[in-house]
Amino acid sequence: MPPSLTLILGSLSLATLWLFYLATLDTSENLSPQGCRMSWMSPSYILQNDFNTSWTPLARRYSLSLYREVGWDPNQAQGTPVLFIPGNAGSSHQVRSIASSATRQFYTSPSVVAPDFSERTVKPLDFFAVEFNEDLSAFHGPTLDSQIAYISRAITYILSLYPANTSILIMGHSMGGIVATSLLPSPDISTIITMSTPHVLPPARFDSRIDKIYRQNRQALDSDPTPILSLCGGATDMMIPSESCILPMDSQGDVFRRTVFTSALEGAWTGVGHREMVWCHQVRWRVARAALEVGAADSPSTRGDVLDTWLRDGHTLPNAASKKTNPETNAPEKIPFENVDEGSNLLVYGPRGSRTYLLHVPSGVPSSSTLKAVVLVGLGSIPPVSPQEPAPLRVSVYLCSSSPASQEAVPRCNPLEPSLLKLIPNPVPGEVFPVPDEGSGESEGSVVYEGDIPPLDDEHVEKRWIAVRVENGDGRGWVAGGFSRDDEVIAAPSTFSLLFRRANVVFRDAKALRTHFMFPNILSNALIVYRYTPTRPIEESWCSDPLLAPLIMHTSHPSETHYYPFNIPNRRILLHTHSPAPYIPVGSSVPHRSLNFVIYATSLGCNMLGFDISIDWSATLGRWASRYPTTLVSWAVGVVAVVLFTAWGVCDRDSAMPAVHQSLSTYSRYTLRKLLLASFVIAILPLPVDYYLGTRGELFFAPIAPLLLLTASGLVFVSWWVLSALIWPIGLLWSFVFGRPRRREEIGVRRSTIVSMGLIFALIFLFVPWQVAYLGCWLIHLLTCASSARNLSLLKSASTPGGAPIPLIRVTGTDDMEEDKPSEIQNHESQRGPVQNYRIDNHNHNMHLLLLMTWLLPLVAPVLAVWVRTLATAGLTTPFDGDHDFLNVAPFLVLVDFASWNTGMLFERQRFERALSVRWCLAVLAGTGFFFGPRRAYGVFDVAKIAVGLIVIIRVGRRYWGGAAWSVDENKTVR
Repeated sequence: MPPSLTLILGSLSLATLWLFYLATLDTSENLSPQGCRMSWMSPSYILQNDFNTSWTPLARRYSLSLYREVGWDPNQAQGTPVLFIPGNAGSSHQVRSIASSATRQFYTSPSVVAPDFSERTVKPLDFFAVEFNEDLSAFHGPTLDSQIAYISRAITYILSLYPANTSILIMGHSMGGIVATSLLPSPDISTIITMSTPHVLPPARFDSRIDKIYRQNRQALDSDPTPILSLCGGATDMMIPSESCILPMDSQGDVFRRTVFTSALEGAWTGVGHREMVWCHQVRWRVARAALEVGAADSPSTRGDVLDTWLRDGHTLPNAASKKTNPETNAPEKIPFENVDEGSNLLVYGPRGSRTYLLHVPSGVPSSSTLKAVVLVGLGSIPPVSPQEPAPLRVSVYLCSSSPASQEAVPRCNPLEPSLLKLIPNPVPGEVFPVPDEGSGESEGSVVYEGDIPPLDDEHVEKRWIAVRVENGDGRGWVAGGFSRDDEVIAAPSTFSLLFRRANVVFRDAKALRTHFMFPNILSNALIVYRYTPTRPIEESWCSDPLLAPLIMHTSHPSETHYYPFNIPNRRILLHTHSPAPYIPVGSSVPHRSLNFVIYATSLGCNMLGFDISIDWSATLGRWASRYPTTLVSWAVGVVAVVLFTAWGVCDRDSAMPAVHQSLSTYSRYTLRKLLLASFVIAILPLPVDYYLGTRGELFFAPIAPLLLLTASGLVFVSWWVLSALIWPIGLLWSFVFGRPRRREEIGVRRSTIVSMGLIFALIFLFVPWQVAYLGCWLIHLLTCASSARNLSLLKSASTPGGAPIPLIRVTGTDDMEEDKPSEIQNHESQRGPVQNYRIDNHNHNMHLLLLMTWLLPLVAPVLAVWVRTLATAGLTTPFDGDHDFLNVAPFLVLVDFASWNTGMLFERQRFERALSVRWCLAVLAGTGFFFGPRRAYGVFDVAKIAVGLIVIIRVGRRYWGGAAWSVDENKTVR
């Protein structure tokens, strides 16, 4: 007998999940590899006992400590206050890496101030850290509110230890950054630095109150003048999608907002994991230095300048380099030309002394192309950019010109304003980059300069040069210079063409310092990853010892850059981005299409031919898996709602309620194919980013919808197998312990049940969250289903002597119109008696409801985890805030209780339902799960609660309270 379709789909969904899991592991290891040195410290923590319940009642639940580096810091606060706020399940001890670095940078040895600070007004930092007892703040809005309230009072307490008008710098890790932003506006906060903080999209979308906090934060981000910088770890961070870490706006006017990816952070150039963000040495020492310098700044603008100086990603020009030369007020400069070399290219290794090099500006450049002067400097500086400890080598770039009428012996020159000036990595050829557990050093890297050469619009100018002035050479370092054009556009390949083949590109000029490639027809999105494969000569060594080995700089977003050396052994070059992305609103400045990257190389000892571009499916599947877990859960609820809606449609036609396995079989054979087609069609509609897949109707991503639907459907089948496996032993154990239950004679709820339910409502209202009651409802209903399954098996063996079937007695009103039923339902009906009919129908109803309630559990489970964590860490010292509305669970309590003692028809269809059946509430639930659930999963449970409430009111109604009801006695008499 061939396996059923449900078995095939269930097995396929498990295989798909395993494939996604493997792809996710591959993504975390290869997409943006991490190279972080471990940080070391000698920590101690001074508990602030004076910050007690006289300040806030939350002092019973949380605590505040002052970090001190043993042997370096005095025990008392003496400098600039800094407050560290941990994130979800975080600890106050996470402050130690950054705090230790700040101390050891300020002092060269205990009590000896470093030369960089000894003659300035910079003070040491006093790091205070909050202990939230590892609260799960990402899942629960009231917990975030409690943390915000505690931090607000903690700031007041901390500033009471300092002179008046002192302000505090705040650092927030993960959800701690959300807490920090929620404190704005505040005159007490000077600057906020967040690390791996999901500013745009909550990592867990199961609580509407978290969305409310996010909306309030967005207002502060839009208008508050407090400088805010967000550090993001990129693809290495597997706990949050880093596109949600990007601040929704950049600096505008007096408002400083900056997002810096660690892959672009000068001197770091590495992906950083979520937890590693607070101890990765390449990041922590820069954060600590920025905090030291911010403490000495006296205005928001100067604080923003400090952050841009010490946490640079190169996307903005340094302040000293961004001051343009005004030709009307500044006369051309005469630079010394005592040692002049002329040519069209420049490559100097180990320069000594001072010399000026003139590069002829090419003529005949098309107006559609921008001509750039490119200068690369190793170990030296192009002020104000340099490695942390550069050699004396100093380079300046000028644009010079002369005319036939000029009597000057030398051309007149002006400094050429850079369009790009940044520090880029210079990996060791043949070694892995970034080096695992090591990464880059503080003084590594090369300076790249790019300057746009203005078009020649003066007919009196005869010649133009780029003058590269090299000074203070001591034999270390190197300088390379040349020209580049932004016209390397590869228009042929498209994303769809890459589905079937690679795109091959041949270098036009293999010796160019800088080559820019643009693929305008290739989609740029967080859901797709491309593989870059360099074409190397056959059996020929290449790039063995260059000054700068070929380096790809992929800038996919105004805040995001990744660097990839060509010759990395055993590692793929994967080009990816974090914006645009599902469910993330994107500004107009971020391109939805076009893959762009630049290749830098000195070309010494290199023979580059070209490269191939293709889709890397392993990494792409890993991106899908990490972006749609919430979507998968909400769609599974939608699938169960569709199954229940279809089953009730059979029941509403005066047929028997099918068993769950029959409903699932009907769904997989008839309904699923229609939903698959509909899911694909809807995926190509230009829906807003908050709905459905969040892909704005991009055709390339439309197949994700059928894939998710198939996986969600298969998981529903698997969950049913698990429930079925649980019900048999539970029913057997129940009958062994309690025996066969006696039939109740009453019609209606007992008084004791009313009292018990009142006590449950009071308990919810005062102490426990309603999610605990929902879990209790699920357990009770599981026992009800297990008990009824056991009784039906006993009844079936005793009610058919000799194997003669008992005819079916119709007990409800009939419709004039008969409709076809699936054959398995007809066969099942033909062998029922009246007692079996009701009991089997009720059992089937209960099992369908159990399946629905099971898939609603993941939507309430996060709050249950928060409650358990709160009890374990804080006990009953503070009431559990929020989640005390018993109306959220009241419909389930009534339904589960009614199902546990009812002996007649479970659901009675009302006459007015012939026009509009209450089962359409299930269709609304399914639509909510598919369209709104991925972005707002909490809305799915809200609709489910309303749907169940309407079902209870209409189909259970006054029968629960003792009104007219159906019942069946043991003599098989229907009344």
